[in-house]
Amino acid sequence: NWWWLLFGVILVLTIGTRFYNVTVPDHVCWDETHFGKMGSWYINRTFFFDVHPPLGKMLIGLSGYLTGYDGTYPFDKPGDKYNGTHYEGMRIFCTALGAAIVPMSFHTVWDMTGSLTASTFAAAYILFDIGMLILNRYILLDPPLIFFMTASVMGMARVSRLTREASSFTKAWWVWLAFTGSMLACTISVKFVGLFVVLLVGLHTASDLWDVLGDLSLPISQTVRQLIARALTLIVLPIILYSSFFYIHLTVLNRSGSGDGFYSSGFQSNLIGNSLYNVSMPRQVAYGAVVTLKNHKTGGGYLHSHNHLYPKGFGARQQQVTTYSHKDDNNKWLLKPYDKQALENVTLIKHGDLVRLEHLQTRRNLHSHREQGPVTKKHLQVTCYGEEGQGDTNDVWMVQIVGGKAGQVVETVTSRLTFYHYIERCVLTTTNKQLPKWGFEQQEVTCNPNIRDKAAQWNVEDNQFDKLPSVNFQVYAPGFISRFFESHAVMLQGNAGLKPKEGEVTSRPWQWPINYRGQFFSGSDHRVYLLGNPIIWWSNLVFLALFLIIFGVEIIRYQRSSAPSPTVPAGTNPNLPTADATKWQLLRAALWLFGGWLIHYLPFYAMGRVLYFHHYFPALVFNSMLAGVMLDYITARLPGWLRHACLGTAMAGLVYSFVLFSPLAYGMSGPFSHEPNSTLASLKWMSSWEF
Repeated sequence: NWWWLLFGVILVLTIGTRFYNVTVPDHVCWDETHFGKMGSWYINRTFFFDVHPPLGKMLIGLSGYLTGYDGTYPFDKPGDKYNGTHYEGMRIFCTALGAAIVPMSFHTVWDMTGSLTASTFAAAYILFDIGMLILNRYILLDPPLIFFMTASVMGMARVSRLTREASSFTKAWWVWLAFTGSMLACTISVKFVGLFVVLLVGLHTASDLWDVLGDLSLPISQTVRQLIARALTLIVLPIILYSSFFYIHLTVLNRSGSGDGFYSSGFQSNLIGNSLYNVSMPRQVAYGAVVTLKNHKTGGGYLHSHNHLYPKGFGARQQQVTTYSHKDDNNKWLLKPYDKQALENVTLIKHGDLVRLEHLQTRRNLHSHREQGPVTKKHLQVTCYGEEGQGDTNDVWMVQIVGGKAGQVVETVTSRLTFYHYIERCVLTTTNKQLPKWGFEQQEVTCNPNIRDKAAQWNVEDNQFDKLPSVNFQVYAPGFISRFFESHAVMLQGNAGLKPKEGEVTSRPWQWPINYRGQFFSGSDHRVYLLGNPIIWWSNLVFLALFLIIFGVEIIRYQRSSAPSPTVPAGTNPNLPTADATKWQLLRAALWLFGGWLIHYLPFYAMGRVLYFHHYFPALVFNSMLAGVMLDYITARLPGWLRHACLGTAMAGLVYSFVLFSPLAYGMSGPFSHEPNSTLASLKWMSSWEF
């Protein structure tokens, strides 16, 4: 009765706090501009590039489609009014996923500890946190990510409990095992950081199998059966589901869009509306053809130039050459013989030929000379030079087919080419370094003296030449497996290369647990500021430290005594007194929750990509559950009246701190906290907070 009463109260409070004014403000907030737009693209079946796997965005698009959104709202920038657009369904869907995190945390801690006190406070720590409330009320990837992560851990805890209770291979055990594997697949399919929870569940599964192996009442075949069952449900099933989500993603997004240029020419030929879709072009490349050249490496852009010069101090002040991931007319080049402007007869370009490449829009030739590259100083600068197609000997390039032989003809799309500078003896390449604003933040192009540079390979994508017969290129379109692996290569490269935009609020991992700085979700008259509840976040750190101290002391005490093994779960060791069994069950649960926090937090220190405050929230879920467990553990040794007084005071503090900081979540107006007459001045406990 108490279990259902407390669970019911938590459900009611969760629904009330999460769904209160969920459609307010009625304008685009923070990253809704990205993920709302991506949901629209799914509805319109328009292909795009993103650094994250597709499931979260597909679910956002599906929720919008099912609730009347037609995919036409542009989601241009934060602050734009929705003006009658049916955005509510997407908001409510994400909020529902975010709300489910609270009761699932209660369920998880109950299965790990069997303690109502620990379960209630673990859920309360998440329920009353302002930061969790804010992050889970908008059209973002964080609600589905944390939902699937928490569901994975809940399934892990239930499977472990059923295994301890000798209920392995029952219907319930199989259902929860399959549920856990499915949730793991969904977590990785939202963001790659889902791999962290895969690691946690993998370690926990190994621990369960070790316990089964150590149970002498069970035959060794039981361990083998357990191993096979878990491999099928926690490895094979997630792989199948993960691949299926990508199959749906690539099938739905079948129309050309803004992301085409990040992918190979063959990949693009599957997209309706792309210049390569069902296209007929000359199979071979001839002098006089107008071509586009795409860098052959993963995510490589198009060879591009525009009518702007390199600034002073960045080599010769000649016309810039870059790579650019989007298609436009500045990507077009005219192929000419090295010693004349044109040929009367149709002459095919072969391996080893000397050519000039004239930029079609500006009539200047692709050129290199003995000047340092603009960013990569060990390379030579590449420019466009001359007037009306006339230049000098530094415009001459030798076309070489990778692995080609003398006389072999250059072919559209399939030939991998290098362009070897005839005078400077270097190869045309892209360094993957972004140029400053004077280069429109496009990618640097240079001439590399290291002619074995893997990034110096190109292919002809568009080939416009009326004097040769055309063939259909659909036969070169890759299948699902090729596109699946290319999608991952492009995503991983894009993820690693994420850099902050000008004026963007970023942060470092050390700032997150201490709640150093928040982030504006809405900056208009209705202001929403992402910040953790300081009472909860700072007490989380206290319980984290107390766990390390207490666990260390208990392990030392165990080592210096003849007590039964603390690693054996409660109820399975007849030599362990009941009080000690409960103690070690709580500490064992706390150890796994601490491991979950560590796995979801420490890796960010090794990441080179740009990081934001919201990256900490998956780790926060584990820290909050750990706080509930440790609060129960510490107060369990107090007299009854004192324990109840401490627990009551703790709960009252959580509720009061929620009420105190709730304006940050539900909307603030009036002066900022640092301005005169601000009603929020008393809440500015740290100078780095900016609400």
